[in-house]
Amino acid sequence: MSNRAKVAVGGVVTGVVLLWLLPNWLALLVMIGVPVGAYLLLDSSQRTRLRRASRKQLGR
Repeated sequence: MSNRAKVAVGGVVTGVVLLWLLPNWLALLVMIGVPVGAYLLLDSSQRTRLRRASRKQLGR
């Protein structure tokens, strides 16, 4: 199993656990807020690099 597949499975498991333990609105807030917060913690050069890599992936 590739590293990306492991991360995806971990994300799905975490989402299911959050939905089971927390109210739906709070679980959704956590699932959306954590990646947004992580993106906002990057500095401008890292964001540019991430956007460039994402665009390159889309062009495949």
